[in-house]
Amino acid sequence: MTIQNAPKALSLRVEEANERRRRLLASYPQGRPSCTGSCLGEEWPVSNRSPRGTYLRIADALRSTISGGTELGSLPTEADLMKEHGVARTTVRRALGVLSAEGLIQSQPGIGWVVVGSEPKTSVFTELSALVQSLGVGADFPSEKHLTETTGAARGTVRRALAQLEGAGVLEVRHGKGRRVRALPSDTS
Repeated sequence: MTIQNAPKALSLRVEEANERRRRLLASYPQGRPSCTGSCLGEEWPVSNRSPRGTYLRIADALRSTISGGTELGSLPTEADLMKEHGVARTTVRRALGVLSAEGLIQSQPGIGWVVVGSEPKTSVFTELSALVQSLGVGADFPSEKHLTETTGAARGTVRRALAQLEGAGVLEVRHGKGRRVRALPSDTS
């Protein structure tokens, strides 16, 4: 191929590529392919792309739940909201950020997202300290999995509270056997 024929050859390849693309698009039943409907045989909960943004629709749903008159002290976890709406964590966080900016909710470490003005929820550390008090010295302490299920907190949150209790000398870790109450906490704050 000579240099004079190069532009013609290039334009032919571009035309061929455009024709393949037109045939491919025409083969789809509804025109353009979309990953918002049924992709790879899976139905997605958010079926159509929202012109407002999915995070705003989630924020609207949470806002209506909050203002619905039900006693709602804290919101579901981010993981639960992800499953419920079928979206990524960043989308859920954007929705929570919108509600936080409006002053409807606030994040509290160890507790999660709580509705502003609602009855304050106790922290995981406070709950575990109360559990230590009820068990007494020498008792076996429940597993992380059990504590995660009973408190409804994330495993990382439970681990941080356990680390605080271990650092204070309240719990002792027996490798391969779990935790045991070593002493009662003197101050639960």
